[in-house]
Amino acid sequence: MLQLYIDEKLSLRLFTEEDTQELFLLTMQSRKHLEKWLGWIHAAYSIEDTHAFIRDTWEQIEKNGGHPLNFGIIYDGRIAGTIGFHTFNRMNRSASVGYWLGEPFVGKGIMTKSFYKLLEYGFESLHLHRIEVRAAEGNLKSRAIPERFGFKQEGVIREAEWLYDHYVNHVVYGLLKHEWEELKKTYSIN
Repeated sequence: MLQLYIDEKLSLRLFTEEDTQELFLLTMQSRKHLEKWLGWIHAAYSIEDTHAFIRDTWEQIEKNGGHPLNFGIIYDGRIAGTIGFHTFNRMNRSASVGYWLGEPFVGKGIMTKSFYKLLEYGFESLHLHRIEVRAAEGNLKSRAIPERFGFKQEGVIREAEWLYDHYVNHVVYGLLKHEWEELKKTYSIN
């Protein structure tokens, strides 16, 4: 099973069906923390939804030429969140990243290191030319991640997402392969 090691406590790995319960419990434990910006966490969210997400991650591997696109963030042997490519355009060699951390894992540098590892995987293993992040305009913590890595803010998509009872704008960030090459010369996750 593919596992991307980051340091002695942190890695990205594929989900298995055995992860369903743990991922669901983390999601429920972090519901208040996550629901402000993630529209899929609602009152009817169930363990079956978590199982379907995990099953879908494996189906995506087949559709994308054997390349996994979504990973569990594993911290100290526990699932801390998820990170992966929501969209993957093979022809244009581009992808869009999505991520979240459970509340107990926030503030430990986990997402910064995980994001860097996903960029490395995307540009080096998937041979992407462009990686994009779209974050709700008001979600400053999520927006800080691409900004930390030198992503260029490319624009705002007005009323791009429906969150429960209102629309939110999305800020679009992009990083190109040659920008990644420059970033890796100066940035270290350890």
